[in-house]
Amino acid sequence: MERDAETGIARVTINNPERRNSYDAAMRGQLAVFLDDLAVDDDIKVILLRGAGGVFSSGADMRNAYAWYVDDGGEGEGEADRAGSNGHEQRGASRRRPSQRRRLAVDREAFGFYHDFLGYPKATVAEVRGCALGGGFELVLMADIAVVARDALVGMPATRFLGPALGSLHLFFHRLGPVLTRRLLLTGDCVPAGDLAHLGIFTEVLDDDAVASRAQWYAQKVARMPADGIVIAKEAFRLVEQLQGYQGEEVTSYLIHAFGTNLRFEDSEFNFVKARAEHGVKEAFKLRDKHFEIPEPE
Repeated sequence: MERDAETGIARVTINNPERRNSYDAAMRGQLAVFLDDLAVDDDIKVILLRGAGGVFSSGADMRNAYAWYVDDGGEGEGEADRAGSNGHEQRGASRRRPSQRRRLAVDREAFGFYHDFLGYPKATVAEVRGCALGGGFELVLMADIAVVARDALVGMPATRFLGPALGSLHLFFHRLGPVLTRRLLLTGDCVPAGDLAHLGIFTEVLDDDAVASRAQWYAQKVARMPADGIVIAKEAFRLVEQLQGYQGEEVTSYLIHAFGTNLRFEDSEFNFVKARAEHGVKEAFKLRDKHFEIPEPE
């Protein structure tokens, strides 16, 4: 984090470039700490969120998918347990699958981070290059201003692990519209931001080499606003969104995600955690893409 009281701008960088700035619960928690500190810093008006190494974020780290549901007492499912979650007998059956109450408690806490960012009291500017996938894509859609590289990939590939019943559906429908939302969530497709530029989803879509300077320019412009004016406007924006499209979203987001993580995979369906346990993370991603690759008709 870099804080500049003179300009009123703080730069927060997601810093895990060797894994395309994916993040686990600990990283997300640290990001929340930075944002909480800046939220009550009267010298800061704007948060410029970016990723290290020319990539914004590829979302949650899938190396430990489902491990977040394991409690302190060891209850939960390991890779071998979840790998067999297709209606057949599971290996390691002595480790119980997490209860729905456990899933709800964990997801309620996790989705609290995104809810807080959506209603954040300072202006937020996203500087997006490389890719914004999964939770990274959600952060971009939640930002007040998003400056996105034309070739940056955006989407929700996590639907290829869990199906389209994931959290934050309200956000996708409100930001993307129902047609594009259904396309991205039912296919798991990741598309270049330039393909969506005409829809007005992002503030600006530019060539990659222009993104950083343009995002900085927006941050400087917004920082000229009075601090109280920004926070009042942010609350007003939040109220309008709540009244128009977000009624019940605080519960819906984590409720759907928690239930959606308890799927049964048939033999013909792709089970990421099973593939990961048998082949490793990198090969599992390759197998995932191969499973979902359907050539377009000529």
